[in-house]
Amino acid sequence: MSKYLSVCTLGLMLAACAPVAEGPQGPGEPPAAYMALGTEPGWTLEITPSRLNYDGDYGETKIMVPNPGARAVANGEHYVTDRLKVEVARGECSDGMSDRRYRDTVTVTADGKTVKGCGGGILPPTELAGTNWTFVSIGGVPVAADRPTTLAFEADRLSGSAGCNRFSGGYAVADRTLTADPLMATKMACPGAGMTQESAFFALMRGPVSLTFPTDGTLILTGSGGQTAVLKRVI
Repeated sequence: MSKYLSVCTLGLMLAACAPVAEGPQGPGEPPAAYMALGTEPGWTLEITPSRLNYDGDYGETKIMVPNPGARAVANGEHYVTDRLKVEVARGECSDGMSDRRYRDTVTVTADGKTVKGCGGGILPPTELAGTNWTFVSIGGVPVAADRPTTLAFEADRLSGSAGCNRFSGGYAVADRTLTADPLMATKMACPGAGMTQESAFFALMRGPVSLTFPTDGTLILTGSGGQTAVLKRVI
């Protein structure tokens, strides 16, 4: 694989990657494994209860060793083996390829070569303005795969599609609560799931909506009646 293709692959990975776990993990659920990643050169590290799994140099270096257990240090923890040393320090970190921010700064020394990157839970964006999302589920129902969805936030307006019509409207955020003006939408009729999920989203947005940012990088909108919409960030 050429380095160009490797860089592109890494870029796609960073755009979609959150600190995820082995096995199934739903939006908003805590990860069962710790993930870290970095760029220049691209690398990833997975820490599970049983092993440390490191892929470095855009996938050319692969090291898998038993997990020796975390050694607590000031403001973090270390993992030390013959081939890998991992230093996790609590402190906000940017991955260098997107505006996604992580909880920890991570330093990995693999066979004597040291790289730095980010790991742990994804932190909420500093503000909604300038962020873009797609829907994962609306009202607890996964969105239809054949109905593209978007939700974009500008300085004081939001716009997008919940699977059928384009919509837009003003909004304001205070204390993790979003209040939207009545949404203006096109008048196209869509068969099947597209119209159903759109109607559920419009109903959700008629009142104040609480904002929750789980550490997996998703956004959960919760209406006053308990109805929810789960979205994932587009980087």
